[in-house]
Amino acid sequence: MTTPPPPQGQNPYAQGQPPQGGNPFAQGQPPQGYPQQPTAGYAPVPPAQPKRKITFKLVKNVVTVVVVAVAVIGGYIASRDDANTAAVGDCMHRGNSSSTNPDLEVVECSSSQAQYIVLAKIEGSFTSATADSKCSAEAKDFQYSYTESGDGSDFLLCLKDYSK
Repeated sequence: MTTPPPPQGQNPYAQGQPPQGGNPFAQGQPPQGYPQQPTAGYAPVPPAQPKRKITFKLVKNVVTVVVVAVAVIGGYIASRDDANTAAVGDCMHRGNSSSTNPDLEVVECSSSQAQYIVLAKIEGSFTSATADSKCSAEAKDFQYSYTESGDGSDFLLCLKDYSK
C-alpha cells in the first residue's frame, strides 16, 4: 500500500484544517487562550487599585501626631517669656514668691505686671556672692540679682525695681 502524495501547496504534516474563514488573526480576534493584543500606540491600562479604608488605627495615629505637635508648639510659645530670653532694658514680672525659683517672665514695660527692669545680663555661672559683686561692677544701682543655670545656658540678671 502506498500513500498518495499531498496536494500541491499544502503542508503534509499539518494537524488538521484551519477553522472555516481562514486565518483566525485576519479577523482581528486572537483565538481563545491567546493574550489580547494592545491597540497600536497605547499601553494596556492596569486595573484600578482598591481604595484604602480609613481605620481606627489610622485616625488614632493622626490624632496622636497632632496632639504632640500642639504640645511642643505650646511649650515653645510659653517658654519665650522666660528669664533666659530677657535682654537689657526688658521689664520682668515675678510669677511667685519663692526665693529659690521666682519664675521670672518678660513682660511689656507698659503692662501693670512690670515689677523689675533688667540692667545687665551676664553669661556664665555665678554663686550668690560672686553674682552681687559682678552686678555691682556692671550695674551700679542694681537691687536684685537672679542667676539661672543647668538649662544649657548659665547667666546672671541684674535687676532693679521698675517704676513708671
